[in-house]
Amino acid sequence: MLVIEDDDETARFVEKGLRESGWMVDRASDGPKGLSLAVSGPFDALVVDRMLPGLDGLSIVEALRRNDIRIPVLFLSARGSVEDRVAGLRAGGDDYLVKPFAFSELLARLEALTRRGHGEPVQTELRVGDLVLDLLGRGARRGTRELDLKPREWAILEFLARRAGQVVTRTMLLEGVWNYHFDPRTNVIDVHISRLRQKLDASGEKQLLDTVRGAGYRLRADPSEG
Repeated sequence: MLVIEDDDETARFVEKGLRESGWMVDRASDGPKGLSLAVSGPFDALVVDRMLPGLDGLSIVEALRRNDIRIPVLFLSARGSVEDRVAGLRAGGDDYLVKPFAFSELLARLEALTRRGHGEPVQTELRVGDLVLDLLGRGARRGTRELDLKPREWAILEFLARRAGQVVTRTMLLEGVWNYHFDPRTNVIDVHISRLRQKLDASGEKQLLDTVRGAGYRLRADPSEG
């Protein structure tokens, strides 16, 4: 993965998360170096900031496309208007994520881009038992019942669903959903988990979300277990 980003804090955050997710990462802090690396190196995808010194992100991607270099590109930018997003896609970008962002969403988008680049179908749903998450519309249902989830609740549920059957610690949730790299020593996770559990089991279904004492939380891969 190549990250072309001039903001050191953002770049370190993205690099750290990608490496922890198993990616090898190179970084360029300005436009000309980014374009040179993108042209010369084999990368699975690029993360490109819009505003860069020397050469802006749109110009980098336009140059790549003119030279028939089809590496998937995810634009990462504070410029989030409809016009900005359209400009990024028309320049040859494959996706566009607005800052501030959750790393879990950036990772999911890059996974989708790299699967697409290898000719694999793009995942649009996550299924865990009778729970279905719509990754495009950010909706969820259990059986035939639609779940009325707030954005943070949906993000928690997606994070857990991608790790169904595994214990997810508080630290993992804080970093993956809240982007906290420290424990704020509040009950914010407990409050959200409690509300999410009430919505998941509102119609008397078998409990899907467990609290693992002293460890964290686990979404059952099979709701009939336990």
